[in-house]
Amino acid sequence: MTTSDPACATAHGDLPPDHGPRTLVAVFETPVAEHLIRFAADLGYRTVLVEPQPRLLAGTPKPHGDQTVASVSAAGLDEHTDVVITDHDRPELGTLLRDALDGKARWIGVMGAKRHSAPHIEALRGLGVDEDSIARVHRPIGLNIGSKTPAEIALATLAGLIADRNGRPGGFTF
Repeated sequence: MTTSDPACATAHGDLPPDHGPRTLVAVFETPVAEHLIRFAADLGYRTVLVEPQPRLLAGTPKPHGDQTVASVSAAGLDEHTDVVITDHDRPELGTLLRDALDGKARWIGVMGAKRHSAPHIEALRGLGVDEDSIARVHRPIGLNIGSKTPAEIALATLAGLIADRNGRPGGFTF
């Protein structure tokens, strides 16, 4: 069955989705990053895992996206890139965020519940990052769906990124 509505035609498999170029950079090897990379690939993103500690990549083979690099600067950030920091407790947090802010990323966010402190703010201030740049970092991130598992957190995050790219608030209001 074909239809003249492109959105319906895509949903029915008659047209390939056209979402333009987009890249998801997941920073730090975590269970959430694994799900982000897997789901993002299915959604048409080019995916990059940034893990500055190679020892954390050893062991059981896991999906690491299209590319694995040791630094944000090596991830190839551009205006089509969304950067998601998946661990707000790592000592490299400030440096990697500063590097992401120095790049041309479209969107930058740090995972963490609103009820927890935001250690990235002091880390960035300590590195001399200006307040306007710090304000570009989103936290908390993702749609508020009550996520409890790494897969749910990844799903909520990607849904929020897609809503943001499409200029929509997310949720069930149209």
